[in-house]
Amino acid sequence: MLQDIRKSTQGTAAKIIIGLIVISFAAFGIESILVGGGDSSVAEVNGEEISPQELQQAIVTQQRRIASAMGENLDPAMLAEDRLRGPALETLVSRKLLTQSAQDMGLAISEGTIGKLVGSMQQFQLDGEFSPQLYKQILSDNGFTPGYFKRSLRNDLMLTQVRAGLAGSDFATPAELQLTAKITNEQRDFRYLTVPGETFRDDAAVTDEQVEAWYNERQEQYMTEESVDVTLLELSAADFREAVDEAALLEAVEQAQAAYQATTENRVSHILFADGDSERIAAAQRQLADGADFAAVAAEFSDDAGSAGRGGDLGYSSGDAFPEDMEAAIAALQPGEVSAPVETDAGTHLLLLTERREGKAPTLEELRPQLEQDLQSEEAQVALLRTVEALRDLSFNADDLDGPAAELDLEPRQVQGVTRQAGEGLFANPVLREVAFSADVLEGGHNSEVIELAGDHFVVLRVAQHHMPQVRPLAQVRDSIVAAISEQRAREAVAAVANELLTRLRDGAAIDELAAEAGYEWQVELAVQRDNFTVAPDVLGRVFELPPPAADQAVSDFLLTAAGDAVLVELTRVRAGDFDTLPEQDQQRLRQQVSGEFGGLVDVEYRQALRQAAEISVM
Repeated sequence: MLQDIRKSTQGTAAKIIIGLIVISFAAFGIESILVGGGDSSVAEVNGEEISPQELQQAIVTQQRRIASAMGENLDPAMLAEDRLRGPALETLVSRKLLTQSAQDMGLAISEGTIGKLVGSMQQFQLDGEFSPQLYKQILSDNGFTPGYFKRSLRNDLMLTQVRAGLAGSDFATPAELQLTAKITNEQRDFRYLTVPGETFRDDAAVTDEQVEAWYNERQEQYMTEESVDVTLLELSAADFREAVDEAALLEAVEQAQAAYQATTENRVSHILFADGDSERIAAAQRQLADGADFAAVAAEFSDDAGSAGRGGDLGYSSGDAFPEDMEAAIAALQPGEVSAPVETDAGTHLLLLTERREGKAPTLEELRPQLEQDLQSEEAQVALLRTVEALRDLSFNADDLDGPAAELDLEPRQVQGVTRQAGEGLFANPVLREVAFSADVLEGGHNSEVIELAGDHFVVLRVAQHHMPQVRPLAQVRDSIVAAISEQRAREAVAAVANELLTRLRDGAAIDELAAEAGYEWQVELAVQRDNFTVAPDVLGRVFELPPPAADQAVSDFLLTAAGDAVLVELTRVRAGDFDTLPEQDQQRLRQQVSGEFGGLVDVEYRQALRQAAEISVM
C-alpha cells in the first residue's frame, strides 16, 4: 500500500496540493520570523541566557571528544545531535551555575594570567615559541574564535578555583581515617589447595542419546540469529574524481593570488612590570639607554616568568595577538627600537621590535597541489550530489534497485547474513542495520531512503531475503554439545571432590595432609590485603567474603573457577588495618584518598544546592 502512495505522489494533482502546503508553511514561517515571536535562547539560568550558538558549540565539542576517544570503533549514532543535545545543555547549565557562584565569591582571572597560559600551551608553539598564526588556525579548525576561547579558558580557571576551594574545605577526621584504614588495610592469613579440573575430563564416550537429550532440552541455545540478505547501491565522492582542467586550475590560482592579502608579522620582546612600579621602569629604561642588552634587562626586571628566560621574546604577531594598545605601539616601532611604557590589563610593558617581515603572495607551485585537490573535490562533490538526487527520485518509485542502477550506471552489491546486532564492512554501522530491519524496508519490502553516512558517502538498500531464527541442525552443533557435556561432567566431578575435602577439613583434617594425600598443590598466604595482585582475583575475592574466624577456629569454603578448577580455602586469621601503624607515605596516601572522596561528595552536594536555589528555564 505504501508503495502505491509513493507512486500516487508523482501525479499532477498531488504536486499542486504539495505546492500549496509548502507555500502555506513558508508564509507562516516567514511571518513568525518577521513578527518576532520567539526567544533566541535555549535556556535561562538566574536571568542569564544560554544561546543556541553556545549549545551548538557544546554539542560539536562533545562530538569531537567522542570521535577522538572512540577512534575506529566509533558508532556514528553516538554523534547524533538529538542524542547529545540534552547532556550538552545540562553541562552548560551546570557550568553557568558554577560560574555565577564564582562571580558571587568575587573570583576573577586577569587578562595577564590568560595571556601567560595561552602563550605557554605547547599546541600553540612552533620551535618552542608561541605562534599567533598557529594559535588562530587551531582555534578556527576547532570552531573557536580567540575571544570565545579566552572566555572559556577564564571560566574553566574560575571553575577550577571553585572546585579546589570546595575540595579543600572538607577533611577526614581521625575516626574516619581509622575506619577506612581498618577496612582497606585489613590483612588475612589463609591456606588454599587447588583441585585441577583437567584431571576430571575423561575420554568416556558421550552417547548419541545423551547428545540428543541435551539438544532437545536446550534448543534455545542453538538458534540461528534473525538475518537479512541485502542489495545495495553505494555512492561516494571518490567515484566522481577526475583530472582537473588546466585552464580552470590557472584561473583558480589567479583568483587566490588576487585575493591574497599580504600580512606583516612583527616579532616582539617585552619587559613586564605587573605592578607598574615607576622606579623599576625608569631603572630598566636607564640600563637600555646605556646600551644594556634587552634580554639581560628582561631577565632582571620582567615579571613575565614565561618570557623572561627567553629574553622577553613573545614570538610573532600579525596585529591581533596582543591587546590593542600593545599592537599600536608595535606598529609604530622600527626593528631594534624600544617603545615607551605601554599600559595593559597585565601591567606596564617595554616593547622591543626584533624583526618585521612582509608577507608575499604564494606562487603557482605553492598553490597548485592544494587548489588541484580542492577543485577535484568540488567537482566530484557536485557530480555526487546530482547523482544522489537522481537516485533519491528513482529509488523512491522503483520496485527494486536494478532499474535505478541501470539508469545511473551503478553496480548493485549483495551483502548476506546481516543481523540486528552485527555486520561487517558497511553494516558494522548500526544505522544501516537499523534501516535494514525497519518496518518499511523489512516488512513493507520497499527500497530504503538514500542514507547519508558522511558528507560524501551515500547508500540505498533493500532486503533481498529475510531469514527468521531457527534451530540449527543437530549435526552442526554436535561437537559443541559433546564438549559441553564433557565440561559439565568434569565440573560436577571436581565439585564433588572439593565438597568431600571441605567436609574433612571442617572435621579437623589439615589442609597440607589432604593435599599430600591426593597429590594436589597447596599454598600459604600471610598478611594478604585487598589490593594483592599475586593471588588469583576470584580466590582473593572469596577469601575476603568469608567472615573472620573465631579464636583458634578456621573458616573454610571452596569455589569453582572459570577454568574449571576447584579451590579449597581456609581462612585462619584476620587483622584489621590500623591507621597509626601505617608508614607516613601510606597515611598521606589514605588522607588524599579519603579527602578526594569527600571532596567529590561536597562538589556534588554543592552543585545540587546551586540547582535547587536557581531559577532555570529550558525553552
